Amino acid sequence: MDAVDTTMEKLRAQCLSRGASGIQGLARFFRRLDQDGSRSLGAEELQRGLAELGLELDMAEVRGVCRRWDRDGSGTLDLEEFLRALRPPLSRAREAVITAAFAKLDRSGDGVVTVDDLRGVYSGRAHPKPICPQVTLAEFQDYYSGVSASVDTDEEFVAMMTRAWRL
Repeated sequence: MDAVDTTMEKLRAQCLSRGASGIQGLARFFRRLDQDGSRSLGAEELQRGLAELGLELDMAEVRGVCRRWDRDGSGTLDLEEFLRALRPPLSRAREAVITAAFAKLDRSGDGVVTVDDLRGVYSGRAHPKPICPQVTLAEFQDYYSGVSASVDTDEEFVAMMTRAWRL
């Protein structure tokens, strides 16, 4: 485990120690650290915030953290990137039920759910917004990883997914 992973684990532990409001509290914490109002954290803002949590890192380490978590290549962390980085890894049970739900939708088996895959499985006629034309397994897992973070036990998560997707 490298320094970035260690920092992630410490920050995640801070979040979990705050209980159910931990993620919401971190969102407020993020907004408070965003002193320039850019809706993202630069390395200096992140370093200051980590120090407040007792995680003292030098600037090179903080830049490494930013690079690891920065998905859009902006050089800063937006709130979504910050919260995504804090999600605990999925357990095998959660990952398996997410993959099973995706497989149910991916009728062609090509690893991408398209509008053609959804025909006969889902009707979007009553849906007020247009449906995204395709979703990959990674995007599906990313979405449910966020949902998973708010469900306490594997049993509850698996039951929820099983009911929702009729697995």
